[in-house]
Amino acid sequence: MKFLIALWLGKFLNWLIGRIDPSRGSNLAGQKAMRVDPFMLLHFKGIDPGKVLFITGTNGKSTTNNLINHIFRENGKTVVSNLEGANLIYGVATALIKACSLTGRLSADYYIFETDERYMPLIRKQIPAANILITNLQKDQVQRNGDPDFIYRKVRKAFGGEYTKLFLNNEEPRTMSFADLANEVVTYGVAQHSEAFTKNDSYVTMPCPRCHHKISFDYYNTDGIGRFHCDNCGLSSIEHADYELTDVNFGERSFVACGESFPMPYDTPYMLYNYAAAIAVAQELGGIAPADASRAFASFKNVGGRFEIMHYKGKTIKYMRIKQENPETLQTSINVMAADPNRKMIALGLCPLVDMIPHYANSFYAFDCDLSKLVQGDVEKYFCFSERVCYDTANRLIYEGVDPTLITIADTEDIHTIFQEIEEAETDNIYLITWLHTYEHMEKFLKEEGAVYE
Repeated sequence: MKFLIALWLGKFLNWLIGRIDPSRGSNLAGQKAMRVDPFMLLHFKGIDPGKVLFITGTNGKSTTNNLINHIFRENGKTVVSNLEGANLIYGVATALIKACSLTGRLSADYYIFETDERYMPLIRKQIPAANILITNLQKDQVQRNGDPDFIYRKVRKAFGGEYTKLFLNNEEPRTMSFADLANEVVTYGVAQHSEAFTKNDSYVTMPCPRCHHKISFDYYNTDGIGRFHCDNCGLSSIEHADYELTDVNFGERSFVACGESFPMPYDTPYMLYNYAAAIAVAQELGGIAPADASRAFASFKNVGGRFEIMHYKGKTIKYMRIKQENPETLQTSINVMAADPNRKMIALGLCPLVDMIPHYANSFYAFDCDLSKLVQGDVEKYFCFSERVCYDTANRLIYEGVDPTLITIADTEDIHTIFQEIEEAETDNIYLITWLHTYEHMEKFLKEEGAVYE
């Protein structure tokens, strides 16, 4: 009876939110329902653990979840998922509440959930997913997560003696070290491509997750991810992952996997691992052949607000949302900008984080990144904006050797101030980095001004 009361309360809240603002409420119904029944996920009927996939890790969860869902649905599969990105237990509960009957019965083909890496063990206690995909485990959200090794230990607790099938990133050391914890392991990866890079000896690498000696990277396909090995214990990438992307062609926006040619919906290096993971899951869990997965790739549209291109008053503005609690996503964006040989303006809005108390200004992430290739490129000017953090951002550029006369600073997130500076640039090639909260205000302004989105 407690479960039914919780379920009906959740359904009522979902209905009410749908009437008021359908774009909101991805957590609320589950949160309120689980106050009535904290273990309500145990009581849903019809969920086969063998058909459940959890997608966890630091970066790439939402994109991988959205792409896998897209492939499955394009191939006639019914899926229950938390596509809104609400990846704590309440978000999973909300998705199940929406999809089930009034008695809590579900009848989907698959249950695919993005799960926060810290809380995935908690969620798995109530839904014993047999399939887990790990994207990567990297530095992230120091207020909540501390360091990556703390999260690494949390994730290990999710694996028990029961049947588990792990999908592991072949080129990420912490992820690959879980290979001995599962009954079955499927690896996915990306062969070295034209955007791969190396770092000089002065750069600090990571410790081996097994023996704590030095991990050596032969190259990086994206920051923190590439062919690696530990000389002490032997942990390493395997020569060829089970599902490996090869023949990556950024110009033609294509790659090859499992002998099939795939279109590349987004031509940025960090997306390649999301593609490889999705192809592996489609074949292994959904029985979807690579040729059928390839057809779905052509119509994939990623979750909004991550990477946008818009045309505004003669300027082409390329917005890259970064996870402003994570140096890897900032580094990836820097690499994308550095790879563009054309003259450009760089607008950096690294902001204070206000998602939990105490708020903090995460300026040290910019110091974790290598800006050398960017500042050696053809940059007309740098614009550092946001309250407080703008000065740290400017200092980071100066320490990298940028002429201070090329830097403009605005201690504000006022939209009109930001776009006035963009309008005054001589180049029409604008790169914009800021967090989602500021971008949402920008998006409203741009639509009012008649900006055209690609």
